[in-house]
Amino acid sequence: MGDAISTPAPVSPSERAPAIGFVSLGCPKALVDSERLITELKARGYRIAPRYESADLVVVNTCGFIDEAIDESLTAIGEALEHNGRVLVTGCLGAQPERIRARHPKVLDITGPHAYQQVLSSIDAHLPRPHEPCSALVPPQGLRLTPPHYAYLKIAEGCNNRCSFCIIPSLRGRLRSRPLDEVMHEAEALVAAGVRELLVISQDTSAYGSDLRYRTVSWQGRALATRFIELARALGTLGVWVRLHYVYPLSARR
Repeated sequence: MGDAISTPAPVSPSERAPAIGFVSLGCPKALVDSERLITELKARGYRIAPRYESADLVVVNTCGFIDEAIDESLTAIGEALEHNGRVLVTGCLGAQPERIRARHPKVLDITGPHAYQQVLSSIDAHLPRPHEPCSALVPPQGLRLTPPHYAYLKIAEGCNNRCSFCIIPSLRGRLRSRPLDEVMHEAEALVAAGVRELLVISQDTSAYGSDLRYRTVSWQGRALATRFIELARALGTLGVWVRLHYVYPLSARR
Protein backbone atom coordinates (compact mmCIF):
# COMPACT_ATOMS: atom_id res chain seq x y z
CA MET A 1 0.00 0.00 0.00
CA GLY A 2 1.36 3.35 -0.95
CA ASP A 3 1.91 6.24 1.43
CA ALA A 4 -1.18 8.15 2.44
CA ILE A 5 -1.45 11.61 0.98
CA SER A 6 -2.18 14.18 3.64
CA THR A 7 -4.68 16.88 2.76
CA PRO A 8 -3.81 20.36 4.03
CA ALA A 9 -6.31 21.95 6.35
CA PRO A 10 -8.63 24.36 4.53
CA VAL A 11 -7.79 28.04 4.86
CA SER A 12 -10.71 30.29 5.70
CA PRO A 13 -11.33 33.38 3.54
CA SER A 14 -10.46 35.61 6.49
CA GLU A 15 -7.06 33.94 6.81
CA ARG A 16 -6.38 34.45 3.10
CA ALA A 17 -7.42 38.11 3.15
CA PRO A 18 -4.61 40.68 3.11
CA ALA A 19 -3.89 42.30 6.45
CA ILE A 20 -3.34 45.98 7.22
CA GLY A 21 -1.63 47.35 10.31
CA PHE A 22 -2.79 50.69 11.67
CA VAL A 23 -0.98 53.27 13.81
CA SER A 24 -3.20 56.16 14.96
CA LEU A 25 -1.61 59.26 16.49
CA GLY A 26 -2.85 62.68 17.50
CA CYS A 27 -6.14 64.05 18.80
CA PRO A 28 -9.57 62.39 19.09
CA LYS A 29 -10.55 63.84 15.70
CA ALA A 30 -7.71 61.88 14.13
CA LEU A 31 -8.83 58.78 16.04
CA VAL A 32 -12.29 59.11 14.49
CA ASP A 33 -10.63 59.32 11.06
CA SER A 34 -8.79 56.07 11.86
CA GLU A 35 -12.00 54.38 13.01
CA ARG A 36 -13.75 55.38 9.81
CA LEU A 37 -10.91 54.02 7.68
CA ILE A 38 -10.71 50.76 9.62
CA THR A 39 -14.47 50.32 9.31
CA GLU A 40 -14.31 50.78 5.55
CA LEU A 41 -11.31 48.45 5.24
CA LYS A 42 -13.14 45.70 7.15
CA ALA A 43 -16.16 46.20 4.91
CA ARG A 44 -13.89 45.70 1.92
CA GLY A 45 -12.66 42.40 3.33
CA TYR A 46 -9.24 43.36 4.69
CA ARG A 47 -8.02 42.01 8.02
CA ILE A 48 -6.61 44.41 10.62
CA ALA A 49 -3.25 43.12 11.85
CA PRO A 50 -2.28 43.58 15.52
CA ARG A 51 1.48 43.56 14.82
CA TYR A 52 3.82 44.93 12.17
CA GLU A 53 5.09 41.45 11.37
CA SER A 54 1.64 40.07 10.52
CA ALA A 55 0.64 43.00 8.29
CA ASP A 56 0.99 43.14 4.51
CA LEU A 57 0.99 46.94 4.69
CA VAL A 58 0.93 49.56 7.49
CA VAL A 59 -1.01 52.85 7.56
CA VAL A 60 0.30 55.56 9.90
CA ASN A 61 -2.22 58.30 10.71
CA THR A 62 -0.02 61.21 11.81
CA CYS A 63 -0.28 64.43 13.81
CA GLY A 64 1.43 67.66 12.76
CA PHE A 65 0.18 70.14 15.33
CA ILE A 66 3.29 70.84 17.44
CA ASP A 67 6.97 69.90 17.16
CA GLU A 68 6.69 67.06 19.68
CA ALA A 69 3.79 65.55 17.75
CA ILE A 70 5.69 65.86 14.47
CA ASP A 71 8.69 64.09 15.99
CA GLU A 72 6.44 61.33 17.34
CA SER A 73 4.84 60.88 13.92
CA LEU A 74 8.18 60.73 12.10
CA THR A 75 9.47 58.22 14.64
CA ALA A 76 6.36 56.06 14.21
CA ILE A 77 6.79 56.09 10.43
CA GLY A 78 10.41 55.01 10.84
CA GLU A 79 9.44 52.21 13.21
CA ALA A 80 6.81 50.93 10.79
CA LEU A 81 9.32 51.00 7.92
CA GLU A 82 11.89 49.14 10.03
CA HIS A 83 9.53 46.38 11.13
CA ASN A 84 7.37 46.07 8.02
CA GLY A 85 8.79 48.09 5.11
CA ARG A 86 5.50 48.85 3.34
CA VAL A 87 4.04 52.04 4.80
CA LEU A 88 1.37 54.54 3.77
CA VAL A 89 1.21 57.87 5.61
CA THR A 90 -1.92 59.97 6.15
CA GLY A 91 -3.19 62.59 8.60
CA CYS A 92 -2.18 66.15 9.45
CA LEU A 93 1.55 65.72 8.88
CA GLY A 94 0.65 64.41 5.44
CA ALA A 95 -0.05 68.04 4.52
CA GLN A 96 3.75 68.43 4.54
CA PRO A 97 4.83 65.52 2.31
CA GLU A 98 8.26 67.00 1.62
CA ARG A 99 9.06 66.92 5.35
CA ILE A 100 8.11 63.25 5.54
CA ARG A 101 10.01 62.22 2.39
CA ALA A 102 13.12 64.11 3.53
CA ARG A 103 13.38 61.71 6.46
CA HIS A 104 11.59 58.66 5.09
CA PRO A 105 11.90 58.52 1.28
CA LYS A 106 10.75 54.87 1.15
CA VAL A 107 7.13 55.43 2.20
CA LEU A 108 4.74 54.17 -0.47
CA ASP A 109 2.38 57.14 -0.49
CA ILE A 110 1.39 60.24 1.53
CA THR A 111 -2.05 61.79 1.90
CA GLY A 112 -3.32 64.68 4.01
CA PRO A 113 -5.96 64.77 6.78
CA HIS A 114 -9.47 63.29 6.31
CA ALA A 115 -8.52 62.12 2.80
CA TYR A 116 -10.50 58.89 3.12
CA GLN A 117 -10.94 58.07 -0.56
CA GLN A 118 -7.31 58.86 -1.35
CA VAL A 119 -6.14 56.52 1.41
CA LEU A 120 -8.45 53.74 0.20
CA SER A 121 -7.35 54.23 -3.40
CA SER A 122 -3.71 54.07 -2.33
CA ILE A 123 -4.33 50.87 -0.38
CA ASP A 124 -6.10 49.36 -3.37
CA ALA A 125 -3.11 50.24 -5.55
CA HIS A 126 -0.52 48.68 -3.25
CA LEU A 127 -2.62 45.87 -1.74
CA PRO A 128 -5.66 45.07 -3.89
CA ARG A 129 -8.88 44.41 -2.03
CA PRO A 130 -9.84 40.73 -1.60
CA HIS A 131 -13.43 41.15 -2.76
CA GLU A 132 -16.21 43.63 -3.34
CA PRO A 133 -17.49 45.61 -0.31
CA CYS A 134 -20.03 43.81 1.87
CA SER A 135 -21.62 45.87 4.61
CA ALA A 136 -22.63 42.76 6.57
CA LEU A 137 -19.00 42.34 7.63
CA VAL A 138 -19.17 45.31 10.01
CA PRO A 139 -21.68 46.38 12.67
CA PRO A 140 -23.95 49.41 12.01
CA GLN A 141 -21.98 51.63 14.39
CA GLY A 142 -18.69 50.81 12.64
CA LEU A 143 -15.48 49.63 14.24
CA ARG A 144 -13.99 51.76 16.99
CA LEU A 145 -10.65 51.99 18.76
CA THR A 146 -12.07 53.22 22.07
CA PRO A 147 -13.29 51.02 24.94
CA PRO A 148 -16.90 49.84 24.46
CA HIS A 149 -18.46 52.23 26.98
CA TYR A 150 -17.58 55.50 25.20
CA ALA A 151 -17.11 56.81 21.69
CA TYR A 152 -16.04 60.02 19.97
CA LEU A 153 -18.69 61.70 17.83
CA LYS A 154 -17.12 64.06 15.30
CA ILE A 155 -19.56 66.73 14.13
CA ALA A 156 -17.35 68.88 11.88
CA GLU A 157 -13.96 69.21 10.22
CA GLY A 158 -11.69 72.24 10.02
CA CYS A 159 -11.95 75.74 11.47
CA ASN A 160 -12.64 79.27 10.19
CA ASN A 161 -10.56 81.02 12.85
CA ARG A 162 -7.03 82.22 12.16
CA CYS A 163 -5.46 82.18 15.62
CA SER A 164 -1.79 83.12 15.47
CA PHE A 165 -0.80 80.19 17.72
CA CYS A 166 -2.69 77.48 15.79
CA ILE A 167 -2.00 75.80 12.43
CA ILE A 168 -5.10 73.59 12.37
CA PRO A 169 -6.87 75.60 9.60
CA SER A 170 -3.85 75.21 7.33
CA LEU A 171 -3.81 71.46 8.05
CA ARG A 172 -7.51 70.60 8.04
CA GLY A 173 -9.06 73.47 6.07
CA ARG A 174 -12.14 75.58 6.73
CA LEU A 175 -15.14 74.55 8.82
CA ARG A 176 -17.24 71.78 7.26
CA SER A 177 -20.14 70.75 9.50
CA ARG A 178 -22.04 67.49 9.20
CA PRO A 179 -25.84 67.92 8.96
CA LEU A 180 -27.54 67.39 12.31
CA ASP A 181 -29.62 64.40 11.17
CA GLU A 182 -26.49 62.58 9.96
CA VAL A 183 -24.79 63.17 13.32
CA MET A 184 -27.84 61.99 15.25
CA HIS A 185 -28.19 58.79 13.21
CA GLU A 186 -24.58 57.95 14.06
CA ALA A 187 -25.17 58.78 17.72
CA GLU A 188 -28.24 56.52 17.83
CA ALA A 189 -26.29 53.63 16.32
CA LEU A 190 -23.54 54.05 18.91
CA VAL A 191 -26.02 54.11 21.79
CA ALA A 192 -27.80 51.04 20.40
CA ALA A 193 -24.44 49.27 20.38
CA GLY A 194 -23.96 49.88 24.10
CA VAL A 195 -22.06 53.15 24.21
CA ARG A 196 -22.85 55.00 27.44
CA GLU A 197 -20.87 58.20 26.89
CA LEU A 198 -20.61 60.29 23.73
CA LEU A 199 -17.66 62.68 23.44
CA VAL A 200 -18.60 65.37 20.92
CA ILE A 201 -15.56 66.70 19.07
CA SER A 202 -14.63 69.14 16.30
CA GLN A 203 -12.10 71.93 16.09
CA ASP A 204 -14.59 74.67 17.06
CA THR A 205 -17.71 72.97 18.39
CA SER A 206 -19.71 76.11 19.15
CA ALA A 207 -19.36 77.24 15.50
CA TYR A 208 -21.08 74.03 14.39
CA GLY A 209 -23.52 74.58 11.53
CA SER A 210 -22.56 78.17 10.76
CA ASP A 211 -21.01 77.12 7.44
CA LEU A 212 -24.32 75.43 6.50
CA ARG A 213 -26.27 78.56 7.49
CA TYR A 214 -27.83 76.40 10.22
CA ARG A 215 -29.64 74.26 7.65
CA THR A 216 -32.92 72.75 8.90
CA VAL A 217 -33.17 68.95 8.75
CA SER A 218 -35.65 66.35 9.95
CA TRP A 219 -34.86 63.95 12.80
CA GLN A 220 -37.46 61.71 14.43
CA GLY A 221 -40.20 63.74 12.74
CA ARG A 222 -38.91 67.03 14.16
CA ALA A 223 -37.52 69.97 12.21
CA LEU A 224 -34.16 70.92 13.76
CA ALA A 225 -31.57 73.47 12.72
CA THR A 226 -28.00 72.27 12.27
CA ARG A 227 -26.90 74.36 15.23
CA PHE A 228 -24.80 73.68 18.32
CA ILE A 229 -27.57 74.21 20.89
CA GLU A 230 -30.13 72.09 19.03
CA LEU A 231 -27.61 69.29 18.60
CA ALA A 232 -26.89 69.37 22.33
CA ARG A 233 -30.61 69.15 23.14
CA ALA A 234 -31.14 66.27 20.70
CA LEU A 235 -28.19 64.32 22.09
CA GLY A 236 -29.60 64.91 25.57
CA THR A 237 -32.65 62.80 24.69
CA LEU A 238 -30.60 59.63 24.08
CA GLY A 239 -30.21 58.75 27.75
CA VAL A 240 -26.40 58.67 27.86
CA TRP A 241 -23.63 60.96 29.10
CA VAL A 242 -22.67 63.65 26.58
CA ARG A 243 -19.42 65.60 26.86
CA LEU A 244 -18.89 68.62 24.61
CA HIS A 245 -15.27 69.31 23.71
CA TYR A 246 -13.68 72.42 22.18
CA VAL A 247 -16.53 74.82 23.01
CA TYR A 248 -15.53 78.47 22.64
CA PRO A 249 -17.90 81.29 23.77
CA LEU A 250 -16.86 83.67 20.99
CA SER A 251 -17.99 81.22 18.31
CA ALA A 252 -21.23 80.54 20.17
CA ARG A 253 -22.25 84.23 19.84
CA ARG A 254 -21.95 84.26 16.08
